[in-house]
Amino acid sequence: MTAFFQSLGLSYEWAWSIATVAAIVIVALLVMFSVAMVIYVDRKVIGAVSMRRGPNVVGPFGLLQSFADGLKVFLQETIIPTAANKGIFLLAPIITFTVALAAWAVIPFWDGGVIANINVGLLYILAISSLSVYGVVMSGWASNSKYPFFSAMRAAAQMISYEVSIGFVLVCVVLFAGTFNMSGIVYAQQGFGLGVINAYVVHPLLFPMWVVFFISSLAETARAPFDLTEAESELVAGYQTEYSSMSFALFWLGEYANILLMCSLNTLLFWGGWLPPIDWAPLYLVPGIVWFLLKTFMFFLMFSWIWATVPRYRYDQLMRLGWKVFLPMSLLFVAATSGWLMATGHFDRAPAFVPDPAAVPPAFVDTTPAQPEAARAKS
Repeated sequence: MTAFFQSLGLSYEWAWSIATVAAIVIVALLVMFSVAMVIYVDRKVIGAVSMRRGPNVVGPFGLLQSFADGLKVFLQETIIPTAANKGIFLLAPIITFTVALAAWAVIPFWDGGVIANINVGLLYILAISSLSVYGVVMSGWASNSKYPFFSAMRAAAQMISYEVSIGFVLVCVVLFAGTFNMSGIVYAQQGFGLGVINAYVVHPLLFPMWVVFFISSLAETARAPFDLTEAESELVAGYQTEYSSMSFALFWLGEYANILLMCSLNTLLFWGGWLPPIDWAPLYLVPGIVWFLLKTFMFFLMFSWIWATVPRYRYDQLMRLGWKVFLPMSLLFVAATSGWLMATGHFDRAPAFVPDPAAVPPAFVDTTPAQPEAARAKS
């Protein structure tokens, strides 16, 4: 993309800057479109489970229902409670939405299809995802209402509790892959299972960690059965109770963008990312982004199925599961994984091929600096 803008007569600096902005806009628009579609799928799945039709009026098969809902909230009036802290009240949904989109910068959709192919991509996602709690806490406090405030306190405790377990699960993945680079973790899974299966999940030490990660993903995104932050019978609508119009919509967009992010992380960290399920040459003829989207959609269907079938936990059960079950279990598996890899000589072998981000530019943005004509002539 940088080369395209350079062909228009722009300098490298301007071409790179415009290409980067264009890549960010493209990914943001694709994520927002995907959010609209998965909300439709969510409602269809829940409708089917409860023997209803779901959205079926706006557009063919109801496909335009999410866009109609978006137009409706866009045209509504934004109501700010009189006693609310107006600045923080309006800033909270913006933070939630922005943080949800920022994490997608290091997600590789296919081999090289990533905005920022940094070597600490996994650490970046951990850092960004931990910021999402700020938007929730700010909205609960700024609303100056007891139900949003209770919901914000629940959200803070819940997200922090399960982020600890997620962190230890990711340590196990990094020990096997030997890198924090998201693309490198996918490369390390090629032929991992018996030389033919492109996934970490087949390993006896990593399958339980994937189960912990998947359940923790539900809790991290406040998804049923862990949606204690929005328990209708207790907290009305939780931290969103006082919000309306686009400020309310930004919370929804951020929430579903985080859900899709967690589904994609399940795909990248444990199920081979853009690689086909089997390390067989004909399957590589299918574009990598197709495998990535199919796997991510499969996990979203699991999220929807659980929401429609599993009853909500009590809050004490939620905390007990995070601190008394998942935390000790993940710590035990970190020790077991380290011991197993040392005993089998895993750390003595050459690491899996990890592309240097400076040498292999992403498909979206060309990160290799262009040499001036004089420098090339001297070389």
